[in-house]
Amino acid sequence: MEMALPESQWWGARRSASARGRPWRRRLASLLTELRIDVDFQMPGRPVADELARLNERLRTPGDALNGLPRVSLGDGRFELRWREADGELFVYVMDVTARRLAGTTVFNRLVELNRRADRHLRSPHSRYGDAYQRRGLASAVYRWQLDAGQCLISGARQSPGAHALWRSLGQHYAWGYVTIEPDKSLRWLGTSVPEAVQDALHTRLVMLGRGWTLARLAQAAGLRDVADACERAEPQAH
Repeated sequence: MEMALPESQWWGARRSASARGRPWRRRLASLLTELRIDVDFQMPGRPVADELARLNERLRTPGDALNGLPRVSLGDGRFELRWREADGELFVYVMDVTARRLAGTTVFNRLVELNRRADRHLRSPHSRYGDAYQRRGLASAVYRWQLDAGQCLISGARQSPGAHALWRSLGQHYAWGYVTIEPDKSLRWLGTSVPEAVQDALHTRLVMLGRGWTLARLAQAAGLRDVADACERAEPQAH
């Protein structure tokens, strides 16, 4: 069952640091590394239950970087979101308040495959949820939270069937389409219908437009190519 979420702003204020140059830059780079210590949660091969338990403990430990995060209640109040932003990436934790445990997490990642222009406007969500919390609309609710806040999304490479189904479900409410990542890290629009072989290609991705965006606006802002002839006939009506 889908959960309605309140509209919220995007906390993705851009941060960057270089380890070179002045001492304050080195200190800032070190701080950003510390802030991103939970990023290994997405590494394959680690048991989801163990990682969720580890993060849950940190969320409940006073003084930890994950303790005291901003939060918002979902639906009937059983679940709530907590979030943090580091180096332009957003980490969202879905808490089961009743059971006092972490149901799962969604990370809105930057993609190294994109050039700087596209990176300013697109984030790639990746989710991991405990077995008891899958197929309950939680990941979909988190995606919609960011889409409604105006964040545009891009899929990762070769989605799982479940992830692809989630995106197609969201596509009933938000404008979307296929793109390919070119060798120069720019994006080229492919349309909303492509052959299966193209869908399965490593550099083919799905793009979903956040609220307030149009295909033409994304093309101008992110340098998305081959859009001019498709704006009117290929862009679904968001509702």
